[in-house]
Amino acid sequence: MYAYIFGKIKKICTDYVILENNNIGYKIITPNPYLFVLNEMRLVYTYLYIREDAQDLYGFKTIEEKEFFEKLISVTGIGPKSACAILAPGDYSDVVSAIERGDVSYLTKFPKVGPKTAQQIILDLKGKLGQINTLVINKELEDAYEALLALGYKAKEIEKVFKQITETQLTTQEYITKALQLMLK
Repeated sequence: MYAYIFGKIKKICTDYVILENNNIGYKIITPNPYLFVLNEMRLVYTYLYIREDAQDLYGFKTIEEKEFFEKLISVTGIGPKSACAILAPGDYSDVVSAIERGDVSYLTKFPKVGPKTAQQIILDLKGKLGQINTLVINKELEDAYEALLALGYKAKEIEKVFKQITETQLTTQEYITKALQLMLK
């Protein structure tokens, strides 16, 4: 229903943030709300989870994180809360590696993930995570990404260019300038 919401982070709680957009406050459950900054204008990728007794809106800083969340909740025995617990540390590349290696002991360290659930995660997702980009984006690069999205560039265009410039450490403005130069070639 909602792909993303752009707005201002108005409140940060233990398991959710309040994002204001057009004078409407959205309660968005996130894996780690403390990665957000109060009063920051922010693009949050969202996933609407509907069950018989509630409708919850889950939010993520990157599209890759959202895609990984969707893969996790497709596994029998993994609900959105367990998926958020797995994503909470922020860098999920270790989780992807553990799944690809078949490392049950690594996966069982997360809340509500026992040996059977860990085996189910491996069974369902092993070999299917290649398209998920586990690149951890630095703050400047992430800000540049959001600025280019706001300018109307497509996510695929931006990602293609960012693969060429992620090796260097630049400021947000320098990332934007470099990306625009590469896109306009």
